[in-house]
Amino acid sequence: MTRLPLIAAALLAATPATAEPETYTLDSSHSQIVFNYNHLGFSTTYGMFSGFEGEIQFDADAPENSSVSVSMPLTSMFTGWEERDTHFQSADFLDAAANETVSFTSTAIEVTGENTALITGDLTLGGVTKSVVLDAKLNQAAEHPMAKMPWLGFDATTTLLRSDFDAGMFAPFVSDEVQVFISIEAQKAGA
Repeated sequence: MTRLPLIAAALLAATPATAEPETYTLDSSHSQIVFNYNHLGFSTTYGMFSGFEGEIQFDADAPENSSVSVSMPLTSMFTGWEERDTHFQSADFLDAAANETVSFTSTAIEVTGENTALITGDLTLGGVTKSVVLDAKLNQAAEHPMAKMPWLGFDATTTLLRSDFDAGMFAPFVSDEVQVFISIEAQKAGA
């Protein structure tokens, strides 16, 4: 009877340990979310968000076990024209007074190539939460040449429908589709 715990202990000791994901914090000074949409067929209007906070749990050996969570103030949206920003933040569109934060939290990661993945997650925008998929690429995982610490860089894209977030005013004249381009850097926490 006493041999069973010894055998179990030996088996556990022989099982290779799985690496835990490492925590990285977003470098908001080198991270951007840029979006664009078609305006009446005449032009493409661009905007961006700033003021990021976020964390990546990165598992280099099994990227599908990684995760990401990011948030930013809705009022950080900037399109280059103050009146448009104010209108987008009004109750006509995203109602920033009632919905202060834009957030994304991953729910699944599907590795699609050596440095690519589809990241599915919950996007909360204007008080509405929808599942979206980011087409992501790991640009680099290396020591930062100036900070001398582990660093990550990712790009990602997705397409959103304004109407999914109760912000579809003027569609289809102003495109319902919004193209989103994301580029982020993150530094290893505690390094």
